Amino acid sequence: MANRLQNQTSPYLLQHANNPVDWYPWGEEALSRAQKENKLILVSIGYSACHWCHVMEHESFEDKQVADVMNKNFICIKIDREVRPDIDQIYMNAVQLMTGSGGWPLNCFCLPDQRPIYGGTYFRKPDWISLLNNLADFWQNKPEEAEEYAVRLTEGIRQSEQLSPVKSEAEFSKNDISQIFDTWKRSFDLVEGGYNRAPKFPLPNNWAFLLRYSQLMNDNSAHIAVNITLEKMAFGGIYDQIGGGFARYSVDGQWHVPHFEKMLYDNAQLVSLYSEAYQCTGNELYRAVVFETLMFIEGEMTSPEGGFYSALDADSEGVEGKFYTFSKHEIGNILGGDADLFNIYYNITEQGNWEEEHTNIFLRKKDDAELASELGIEEKELIYKITNARKRIFEARSVRVRPGLDNKILASWNGLMLRAYTDAYRVFAEDTFLASALKSADFIAKNLFKDNKLIRVYHSEDDSEAFLDDYAFIIDGLIGLYESTFDEQWLLFARTLTDRTISNFYDQEGGLFFYTSASSEELIARKSEITDNVIPSSNSAMAQNLFRLSHFFDDSSYSAIADQMLRTVQPHINQYPSSYSNWASLLLFRIFGVFEIAIVGLEAEKKRLELEKYYVPNKILLGGTAGTLPLLRDKIHNDTKIYVCQNRTCSLPVTAVTEAIKQIDNPSTKPGSQD
Repeated sequence: MANRLQNQTSPYLLQHANNPVDWYPWGEEALSRAQKENKLILVSIGYSACHWCHVMEHESFEDKQVADVMNKNFICIKIDREVRPDIDQIYMNAVQLMTGSGGWPLNCFCLPDQRPIYGGTYFRKPDWISLLNNLADFWQNKPEEAEEYAVRLTEGIRQSEQLSPVKSEAEFSKNDISQIFDTWKRSFDLVEGGYNRAPKFPLPNNWAFLLRYSQLMNDNSAHIAVNITLEKMAFGGIYDQIGGGFARYSVDGQWHVPHFEKMLYDNAQLVSLYSEAYQCTGNELYRAVVFETLMFIEGEMTSPEGGFYSALDADSEGVEGKFYTFSKHEIGNILGGDADLFNIYYNITEQGNWEEEHTNIFLRKKDDAELASELGIEEKELIYKITNARKRIFEARSVRVRPGLDNKILASWNGLMLRAYTDAYRVFAEDTFLASALKSADFIAKNLFKDNKLIRVYHSEDDSEAFLDDYAFIIDGLIGLYESTFDEQWLLFARTLTDRTISNFYDQEGGLFFYTSASSEELIARKSEITDNVIPSSNSAMAQNLFRLSHFFDDSSYSAIADQMLRTVQPHINQYPSSYSNWASLLLFRIFGVFEIAIVGLEAEKKRLELEKYYVPNKILLGGTAGTLPLLRDKIHNDTKIYVCQNRTCSLPVTAVTEAIKQIDNPSTKPGSQD
């Protein structure tokens, strides 16, 4: 029989709707019953593409014996971490404080008033049953000790990651950023890319910072580390060599074996990163990755309305990676005489290159020019044959049972995807990319912005205010869309959302933003998200938004907040740079300043596209044939001109993009050197 999750919209909760466990969704009904019956609460958190969540469900939550113990002694609440990241943050923090690590599935036991007392991640069935019985006995016989645990742990949650505001107004310097890199570079893997550890996560915002650092600081070692990483990821099994798109991480140190789930947030950020890297290097491999990944997004992750789905599962037919892997025999049946070349190209063997016998993950070890030379064929011929073979493999796997789709449409991740499409359009000038970006922004404005506030989940039963990351990433995407179109409606929408975050999320006393709105449900702690992870933290993203918007609107109140945030966080960056990479990008822009490049006149779009052929990471673009922004005042005429400005001072206008680039590159002609 279906339990109380049967009417939820989250695919993850619906996966548990037929468990014998008497699951509740988070809400008043479950919390009131816990208080009334004085029972411990089990908060069990996961997400639909989580492999070990599925394993624990199958082993324990589908088992009647286990369910009976859970139902008798606990109020059991199941949570989709992607829908309620505010709850996930609190109980993940609790488990990390208790055990030193965390992950999903996350299982946290709480007093009837929601304060945690014990928790962990995945438990084998015998260990889970033992834990359930021990905790039930503990609560029955030692409630005072449980209360003591709860007091200490809740205080720890409230204090963790709290930063004291720094009031000093010392200037940021190049030495600050050099020290960060000197600490950071010791952890690079200069053979396989990424860091000297396994598993390996893509961490796009890490490499975006290092790419910008390499350019602005003229540091070749950073440039090499970034390009080794991007090339190795693009050649590895973490990248879907047949259908495009990246898996969430590699379980090994060579990017060989992926954890096969595909997340929207990874692919959005990686499209942005590879676009920026192409702009910097012109490496055609990066271009291919962007185009193939966006084809994957369009084909498998885009809703008819223009929103983007959240994830594809790792499993199909109950087997991890089954959809994506092939035996050499299967490839021979599909490709016939073309199989030998394909097998060499993607390192396919009879015994297989994965843990399952005869099973192969597609991966590359040599670029096309090197392999063509070894095989004694023309590079064009190699590319032509492999492209045709890939199409046939793609068609063959398309008839397989597909991995499960998490069709939630989340505001924050849609903001990341909006930014990805604008970044790709600006670099590659592909009209379909701009069309997708415009459709995305229109979808957000019409479906996720209601009653002057954002909501987190499209078609959700909950229309309460979204979280800080939803605002931060959508604002970022809208800024990117303005810079792609010079249509001010998108920048004005970004400012509207920004002002809402300052009103409802900003902590005047602490100088940072809370993750939840002042109108959100009150939980046992109100947290701020500060450190960057697989996704930039919502505070670092908001700080960057405020910094850029302060330039667009000449609004010193925005820059004052951004500077205060950066000063508060800066002392912590050097301790663990990879966890503050988006903050480090902001520090880089503060040190080098931002070039405000206004392109005005009838050929503004043509000049904008030409300018984007140059890599200038510390720039903002504005202009067009009309506009109300302060920097455009008295500058818009039919004649096309380019103004390079910095610190409220503009160089003489030029008509050629090459002349504008000279003003940026040459200290004697930079803004401020002349009236």
